[in-house]
Amino acid sequence: MSTPSLAALPIRRLTPRDLLACADLSEDRGWPREEHKWGLLLAAGKGYGIDDPEGGLVTACVVTEYGSRYRPDLGAIGMVLVAERHARQGVGRRMMRHVVTEMGATPLTLYATPYGRPLYEELGFKVTGSAEMVRGHFTVGGPPSVVATRPATAEDLATLVRLDAEVFGADRTHVLTRLPAFADQLRVAEEDGRIIGYAAAWPNMDTHVVGPLIARDTETAKALVASLAAHSDRPLRTDVDIRHEDLLTWLKERGLATVGLNAVMTYGIPDLPGDWTRRFAPLTVAAG
Repeated sequence: MSTPSLAALPIRRLTPRDLLACADLSEDRGWPREEHKWGLLLAAGKGYGIDDPEGGLVTACVVTEYGSRYRPDLGAIGMVLVAERHARQGVGRRMMRHVVTEMGATPLTLYATPYGRPLYEELGFKVTGSAEMVRGHFTVGGPPSVVATRPATAEDLATLVRLDAEVFGADRTHVLTRLPAFADQLRVAEEDGRIIGYAAAWPNMDTHVVGPLIARDTETAKALVASLAAHSDRPLRTDVDIRHEDLLTWLKERGLATVGLNAVMTYGIPDLPGDWTRRFAPLTVAAG
């Protein structure tokens, strides 16, 4: 029996049961396995994939929808991967076209590497910004922050959801309610008993990824990062909107270094919703 062509293989919805196959696919392309992150994305988002007749996955990607369940305000595309043995055969293009069609009128966004950007531009995505990935061991320095921070409690969650929707521009309840279990730390910044920002640090291989990072201003963002770093023995990694120059400079002064630059792209909207001045870093570039 002949093996069917790639174009004939059906695209199907992935489920949390596909976690190990997705991690294998990541590893196949030289990425970290990131099983912890895949678990969140497959639970909170919609996964799409093509099964390889010889085992494993030909390709995979995840879309995380925000806003109304029946009429999302935004869809974030991430983890677009094609197995090395099937690369450069149009599989990624077919998958992306399928996702765009499936999402209909829902505006879309993604973070694009220089490698993937030409494909996304071909499909109609536009560059609307950039995010700089920085990584390293955080070193304490400078005067102590005057911004008060503390661990988040269960009672804070409703306030965080409201603050996040205001800043992000769409409701992320289904993701944020998973943060306490997903992250090793979830902290809030306060002023006069009012929450003015929050941040999480979650484990990813040998690092702690800082995100989301939502804050009233740069000083609040710094205080949140410093408080997370004080309770972590791992290198920190985060993806900061390059318009937040002061925060990026401060992070580099504290020992983090640039490891990559991704283009922020949108489809169906001229720019991302919400207030970028208070949105410092995404949960992950795979989910926005």
